[in-house]
Amino acid sequence: MVEHVYRRAASASTVDSVIVATDDERVARAVMDFGGDARMTRGDHRCGTDRVAEVADGLDHDLIVNVQADEPLIEPAMIDAAVAACANNANVVMSTLRSPIRTAADLQNPDVVKIAVDRDGYALFFSRAPIGLSRAGEEARGAASVAKHIGLYVYRRPFLLTVSRLEPTPLERAEQLEQLRVLEHGYRIMTAVTDHDAIGVDTPADLERVRRLVAAGAHV
Repeated sequence: MVEHVYRRAASASTVDSVIVATDDERVARAVMDFGGDARMTRGDHRCGTDRVAEVADGLDHDLIVNVQADEPLIEPAMIDAAVAACANNANVVMSTLRSPIRTAADLQNPDVVKIAVDRDGYALFFSRAPIGLSRAGEEARGAASVAKHIGLYVYRRPFLLTVSRLEPTPLERAEQLEQLRVLEHGYRIMTAVTDHDAIGVDTPADLERVRRLVAAGAHV
């Protein structure tokens, strides 16, 4: 799966190089075996953002993209959309992706992170719980400003280093969502809309679902 995500990321037109940041020597060896670039990091990082920041501290790129290895259905166009949201606006220091919530089940599923945005597309809140629900007792569907969050991030490099030095926050701990640290410290996250969906592999059931989709020719 790591190799698959690596090659998908390398196919994005806005990506100059791909590096796997890991504290596991087995992962690093596997990456090097297929010709990829892996960097070993410390093992005490609190989240993926902090791990990426350790590697980014030694790079001279303006923008750093954090693609999680448990997103095997990521499309190169999704990466390009997130990069554009940051690169095309000097006031944006961090961007991410959102896609439509297609089913009531996704809205209720704690493994599907929901995002609420303002009129300009900046994130207001992220949650594993349903948000933006109607009080009318109708079918549990989110408001138009609520979408599925896809955990791909683009940072301006100096901001990424700043985020990695911020203290973890109460909502971040409660939801186990590292992006809430950014909002709780008063920074803003721009979102880009994508019609592509992505399935994060958080459970064995997710893995089987992805395998069926890949076997059927989807996202290959």
